[in-house]
Amino acid sequence: MADRFDAALKRYGLPLFQPEWTAICRGIEKECLRVTPEGRISPRPHPAGLGSALKNPYITTDFSEALLEFITPKDQSIEGCLGMLEDIHRFTLANMEGGEIFWASSMPCPAGLEGEVPIASYGSSNIGRLKRLYRTGLSYRYDSLMQAIAGLHYNFSMPEEFWQPYQRITGFSGSLKDFRTESYLHLIRNFHRHSWLLLYLFGASPAAATSFVEGREHRLQRMETGTMYLPNATCLRMGRLGYQSDAQKSLFVCYNDLPLYVECLQDAIKTPFPPYEEIGHKVDGDYRQINVNLLQLENEFYSTIRPKRIAHNGERPLDALVRGGVEYVELRALDLNPYLPLGIDAEQVRFIDTFLLHCLLGESPLCNRAEFFEVSENILRVVEEGRDTSIRLNRGGKPVALAEWAGDFLGDMKHAAALMDHFHGGGYLESVERQEEKLHDPALTPSAMMLEEMESERLSFCEFSMRISRKHAQTLLTEPLDQDVRELMERTAAESLVRQREVEAADKMSFEEFLREWNAWEPLGHTIHESGG
Repeated sequence: MADRFDAALKRYGLPLFQPEWTAICRGIEKECLRVTPEGRISPRPHPAGLGSALKNPYITTDFSEALLEFITPKDQSIEGCLGMLEDIHRFTLANMEGGEIFWASSMPCPAGLEGEVPIASYGSSNIGRLKRLYRTGLSYRYDSLMQAIAGLHYNFSMPEEFWQPYQRITGFSGSLKDFRTESYLHLIRNFHRHSWLLLYLFGASPAAATSFVEGREHRLQRMETGTMYLPNATCLRMGRLGYQSDAQKSLFVCYNDLPLYVECLQDAIKTPFPPYEEIGHKVDGDYRQINVNLLQLENEFYSTIRPKRIAHNGERPLDALVRGGVEYVELRALDLNPYLPLGIDAEQVRFIDTFLLHCLLGESPLCNRAEFFEVSENILRVVEEGRDTSIRLNRGGKPVALAEWAGDFLGDMKHAAALMDHFHGGGYLESVERQEEKLHDPALTPSAMMLEEMESERLSFCEFSMRISRKHAQTLLTEPLDQDVRELMERTAAESLVRQREVEAADKMSFEEFLREWNAWEPLGHTIHESGG
């Protein structure tokens, strides 16, 4: 192990690597659908026992009332992070009614009997109405059922003890804030050019319900059970049927420095887009979308990773980045693993930490327009054909076999694993080696396992997902929730309702004025008034 550690120091040009630097901070944001016992998207409102979706820090909603989002606090312990995620699952499940359970897959089940996906509601405050209007705009722009797709977001940051020593090692002469920001953008560039690998290894959305593709152009084939799929698909969620948008297809977002990144998104937020102009901003007295621009707001840009900073109340995400620099990164390329009750496990967390640490410490050339769109094409190819053993991607304009490129990258990643294992006693190198097995045998990938089970047992996608969803519900309800945890969750839910009422009572302007001010945003540093929040 000592030899591996020394080789890793040499690989990254480091004179040392301290044990406290391995205390990586992580948080998980997991989306999952509430479904009826019949396997339909729930028509019920957000469960009352969960409090306010606007103000509960652990349990909120994404696009739909039925699309839950679980948020764990930042944690330097993998076991602590996953333990909190499990507690949130179990508390939520205990507060759901009518026999509802969590949908285990990323691709959604069919909508309710009326074919509707209920849009999330956040109360009568201006900020709550804005959140709902944003989602209404998404339904007009992209289709509601597509917005019911679920994924897992992984928040990653290095510990505070890492930054000053690492700045001295690199010789960066600017401020610590600027160094941290440049380092995270360095990580993001590397992640972006290699994000296709995560789709191959962890993609778990190779198929969809027939209703999901009705009325949409697609290349999917039909199984005997009626399920739509592609034989070598990995992660349809990240492709043309998911988060890939024709409107954003030509949008070039550069990660070379923070001002350039901010400018790219700011321009998209301010640029009208003709198809969205046709939808209309306010029609017959009702708002349909926040605005008619390419992006209603920053979060509409669908990327595999984002630079992030916790914003102050009412502060726009881009303004927060400019104010304080990048604080952490949010990885957005992960499907829910349907075979795991939480959608993720400790082995995958160790692999992701290793992947991101390697992206941070390794060389990271500046990105350019040609590479940006080359990456997009690589992602689409892996989404639809990733398990085809003859598949080739483009690297710097030259074709390369996926297996060759992936093998080289995983081999290099072992240096980051050696740094972590040196102080943690193991687990990280093993997590990389387990993923190497998937290169030699694509049948080991979650996407292949799902299709094989559906085909061999003649299950439709919905039957497969419902069977495994019921199994996970039984697992989560096997043991009672710890009393202290239950009391914490109940207290948090009650307090969230109080905080929502305070926000609603404190609003001093009409929603029309609020929305006008929101859309008039120009100078960075401007704060939208979220009264009382």
